Amino acid sequence: MDGTDGSEGAGSVVGRVAEPWRALESAYARITATVDGLADADLHRPTRCRGWLVVDLLLHLVLDAQRALVTLASPAVGPADVNAVSYWLSPGDPEEGRHAAWVRRSAAAFDRPRGVVRLWTDTAPAAVRAAAATDPLGYVSTQGHVLAVPDFLATLVTEAVVHHLDLAVDLPGAPEPERDGVAIAVATLDGLLSAEAICPADWSDVDYLLKGTGRIPLTAHDRQVLGEAAGWFPLLG
Repeated sequence: MDGTDGSEGAGSVVGRVAEPWRALESAYARITATVDGLADADLHRPTRCRGWLVVDLLLHLVLDAQRALVTLASPAVGPADVNAVSYWLSPGDPEEGRHAAWVRRSAAAFDRPRGVVRLWTDTAPAAVRAAAATDPLGYVSTQGHVLAVPDFLATLVTEAVVHHLDLAVDLPGAPEPERDGVAIAVATLDGLLSAEAICPADWSDVDYLLKGTGRIPLTAHDRQVLGEAAGWFPLLG
C-alpha cells in the first residue's frame, strides 16, 4: 500500500467488514456505553485530546454524527475524488483552533453535561439508521469531496474508534472499541503508511492506533524498528 494516495489501502479498509454501516453502529454503541450513566464529574474528566474534557469531545462526536446525517442525505455523482485513506490526506482545517474553542464553549453552555449525552444518544442512532438506508453503491459529498458510501462510512468509523480511545483514557471500566471498527481504523493507518514499513511486533492494534495518531509518542525501540518510516508518524492527527 502506497502512503501517498491510498488507492490500494481503500479496498482493504472497506473490505474488512461485510457491511460498514454495522461497524459504525457498533462504534457508536460503544461510545454510548462509555458515556451513558457517567456522573457530571466523570464527564468533566480530561481526554487524550489536549484541552478537551469528555463532554467537549462527545459534543465534537455529535457534530460528526450530524455531518453524517447531512452527508448521507446529499447524494453525489461519481466518481469519487478521495477514498477511505486519501480522505485523511486532505489539508487540515485552518479554522481547527476556532472549532475547538467553539466546541468547548458550546459544551459549557449546557446546564449539565448530561445534556450533551442526551444529544449524542439521540443523534448517533439516527446517523446509523441513515447509513443503513443509504445505497452502498452510491456516492456522497462532504467537506468539498466526493466519496463512495462505504468509504465515507469507514472515515466515520475510524474517527469514532480513535475518539473512543481518547474518551476512555481516564474512565475506569470503559468498554474497548469493537473489533470490526478497530480493524477499519487499523487498515486506514496501514493505507497511510509506506508498504515497506514494519511496525514493532509487540504493538497491539490499540498501540498502533494510539501511536499512529500521535496519542502516545514513539519509543526509542519503536523508532529503531520503524527506521525511516518513523518520520511518517503520526500518520493521522
